[in-house]
Amino acid sequence: MSSPLSSITKPLQLPLSSATLAAINGYLSELQPDEILQWAIEYLPDLYQTTAFGLTGLVAIDMLSKITTSPPPLIFLDTLYHFKETYALVDEVRERYNQPIHVFKPEGCETMQDFEAKYGERLWEVDENTYDFAVKVEPARRAYDQLGVKAVITGRRASQGGDRASLKPLEVDSTGLMKLNPLYAWPFAMVEWYITDNKVPKNKLLDQGYRSVGDWHSTTKVAPGQDERAGRWAGQEKTECGLHRDYFVMEAAAKARELSIPAAIATSA
Repeated sequence: MSSPLSSITKPLQLPLSSATLAAINGYLSELQPDEILQWAIEYLPDLYQTTAFGLTGLVAIDMLSKITTSPPPLIFLDTLYHFKETYALVDEVRERYNQPIHVFKPEGCETMQDFEAKYGERLWEVDENTYDFAVKVEPARRAYDQLGVKAVITGRRASQGGDRASLKPLEVDSTGLMKLNPLYAWPFAMVEWYITDNKVPKNKLLDQGYRSVGDWHSTTKVAPGQDERAGRWAGQEKTECGLHRDYFVMEAAAKARELSIPAAIATSA
């Protein structure tokens, strides 16, 4: 597939100007998800897929298996609080697609008991910013540093609402990481159709009343007609786990807790 953006080199070189990023997004917005993924393989350097094995991520994994014999490696952030069904799905995907999965856990922790010995019990209730940083943000940055990641494929979609409502196909975050959202324009019904039509493995909890699966302590079943992410952090204004929030703000909040100073002071500097 040839891109009309003839001035853009392969692979892309950072930093991208706002004009270049806008031109790329204008081009990608006219493509189907599999075409966006094909473009990414050609243009994005050191490309990986970060996934918690949600439905959208699984669609991307399956599409990539049909596009190339060498799909981008997978990164799984093991918070240590996933459902047993999620861990079973990781093994099923590994076997089905014969694809390497790099697993990263909270620093210095192999088990939930290790994590609670370090941070205390129910940290997600005591300090959710520090929890998000410890189980998602820091392990992700460690993964990207160790593996030399410059671009990641995500499973985010605009129809999921919240912070995702204004998604573009390609973004560059505050650390310079390129984030590709190949299914950003698909509604949930299209994702479900693809999973069913292509017999893609999925989390068994999705047949038990769940629609979006995260940690067991912050995931609930949803009622018919509810938004697909209504079961994530139910009753809270929160819509993101921290992985796609500003890294430097999250880091400052976590350090503030370690230093026992108000997070507001650290993040307002």
